[in-house]
Order: sequence, then structure tokens, then C-alpha cells
Amino acid sequence: MQPTRAVIKVSGHNLDQPDFLDALGAALAPVQQPTVLVHGGGKEITAALEQYNLTSAFIDGLRVTSPASMEVMEMVACGRINKRVVARLVAAGHPAIGLSGVDLGLLRCVPYRPQGIDLQRVGTIVAVHTERLDALLALGWLPVFAPVALGHDDNLPYNVNADQVAQAIAGALAVHCPTELVFISNIPGVLLDGQIAPHLTAAAIEQHIQSGLIYGGMIPKVRSALDALQQGVSSVRITHMIGLADGGTRITIE
Repeated sequence: MQPTRAVIKVSGHNLDQPDFLDALGAALAPVQQPTVLVHGGGKEITAALEQYNLTSAFIDGLRVTSPASMEVMEMVACGRINKRVVARLVAAGHPAIGLSGVDLGLLRCVPYRPQGIDLQRVGTIVAVHTERLDALLALGWLPVFAPVALGHDDNLPYNVNADQVAQAIAGALAVHCPTELVFISNIPGVLLDGQIAPHLTAAAIEQHIQSGLIYGGMIPKVRSALDALQQGVSSVRITHMIGLADGGTRITIE
């Protein structure tokens, strides 16, 4: 059996914090299993779009991405942000390599049209080239993904939600070996009555949502965790940087 894998997702908002990348490099030092890192774009993409006089409209949390906006998004996420993350990780001693789903055709997507709404160049992942990704991990490298994938039919780059990129990669790797997905947030885990829940099952999450103990922005986070579990991921954790090693809330099916 192949060694356990880890997929770690950090948001673009985390990357806006000056000390975050130094803390990330230090937190990854003790991680032993092959690891994939996925990052978002956040406010830096919005600021760049404004410089080009391109507006940002969001539907259900997803940025409507015109072809012109896609060019800017790809430039910032795959260029400026991705290379900044990789450079800091390399400086911290990690063999990081910057990628998007376009490279090697690692991530393939189709246009995402929720309830028939045209989000233009926004995609949803339909295939992960795990053989090529495993080859990178076997070399001991740390792949760092920007949230861009290659269109399955038109071979154009698409903007993909970073949570979905992380879920898709973790789910694909989980087919061959146990895989953990970790969402790095600005909170230490799922809080119930002000206390971190160390472990939650799918049934418990639904119960706590109904009772109102899990509410607001935590609901989409735990929903993402449940989606990943349905894809075959062994476990999902929601934590902050300090808890990366083994802290936060671990979410499992049972």
C-alpha cells in the first residue's frame, strides 16, 4: 500500500497575512507523508481586476469569470501568488513546485453552471491525473496548486473554487491510498458552545446544524468536509496553522 497522503488547503485570505507563509513553512517541517498544497486567490485577485477596470460579481460565493477576467486571474493566482508561496516554502527548505491544473493536464474540468446560471470561465473538476501527480510526490516534491484547471473539451483555463480543487485531488488520491484533507482556517476548529469539537461524524454535524450549534460561515466548511468524505477521503480536519500537525476538528463518516 502506498503511504498516506495529505492535501492541505489554505485560503487567499490567509495569504494576505504577512507572517502566514513563514508559519506555514515551519508547520510543514514535521509533516512526513507526501503532501499536496492548494491555495486560493482572494482579495489580491479582486484588486488586480480593479486595476484593469474589470468588475467582480459573485454568485453563491463564486466569482463570475469572463475571458478577460480569466487572464488576470490566471496571471495573479498562477503567477504572483503561486510563485510567492513556492519561493517562501523553498526558502524554508521544502522542495515546493508551483503548478496549476493546466500543467501536465493534471486537473480537467467542465464549465460549472449551477441551476443553469452562466458563470462563464468557471469550472468544476471532472478528472485528476493521479498517475502524474503520484510521480511528482514519489520524487519527494511538494506540489503547490493554484486553483485553475484545463477545460476537458476546449483546453482553455478555467477558474475553479480552491476548496473544490483540494477536494478533487484528495478524493482522487484516496482511491489508491488513505488520504487526509486539511482545511487551514482562521479558527482552531469547529466550535460547539465555545469549545473545539475534537471529532465529529457526519450524523453529528447534521444534528448540530439543525440545532443551531453549527451556524454561519462554518456550515459551508463542514459541508465541504462531508463532500470530501463522500469522495472517499479517509478524514477531514478543520483547523488553524497551530493545529496543522494533529489539532482542530477531525471529521469522519462514522
